[in-house]
Formats: sequence, C-alpha cells, structure tokens
Amino acid sequence: METTLPLYEPDVLNVNCRSRLAFDVVSDKWTPLVVYALRRGGRRYNQLRRDVGGVSAKMLSQSLRRLEADGLVERRVTPAVPPEVEYRLTPLGSTLLTPISVLVAWAEDHYLDVERHRAAGGATRP
Repeated sequence: METTLPLYEPDVLNVNCRSRLAFDVVSDKWTPLVVYALRRGGRRYNQLRRDVGGVSAKMLSQSLRRLEADGLVERRVTPAVPPEVEYRLTPLGSTLLTPISVLVAWAEDHYLDVERHRAAGGATRP
C-alpha cells in the first residue's frame, strides 16, 4: 500500500507558513543589498560598507551575523596581523541572486512610474 503525503499549500500570509518564515529572512531593508553586493565574490567588511550605501556599521554587522546564522553568508578569517575577514555567499545564499536580480530589473523598469504616482499626489508614505 502506497502512502501519499498531503499536498502542502504555501500561504505566505500565514505567520506559521514556512514560505512566510523564509520570506522574513530575506525581506528586511539590508539583506537583499548585502546579498547583491556579494554577487561577484568575497568582500571585506569595509568594502561591503562602501558598496552598500547608507548602511550603518551596526546594521551591517547585524545583517551579516543574521545572514551567517541563516546559512546565506559565510565568514572567512585569514590568520594575519590584524586578522583578515572576508564575507561571501554560500551556495544557499547564491540562490537568492536570481530573485534579487529580477527585483532590481523591476525597479529599474518602473521607478519613473512610481515617481509619477507619488508626484501626482498618491498617498503619503510614513
């Protein structure tokens, strides 16, 4: 007798859904930018800070720690004086490059549309 598993129906709007939990991992302000900045290979902390304009040292550190804990970024320490630390995407982190690149392309294609709606008196942003 063959047992079939019930079909899993993702519901990103449900707080307990695994797709929602995964979405929460990548949907903060800095994660997509840090991942995108690492797309071409390893970067040192100060390089990343320059690459990701506007991020504070505290927020970059927190983002990198969270990305490392989630398995998206690895931190490599090279013994030297002072030690050299480099951050790079893991294979799992690299899987985010396609969706982030699609979002970047959407932003480039539609930025002027968004600006026109704002200028026309759309609802004010908080």
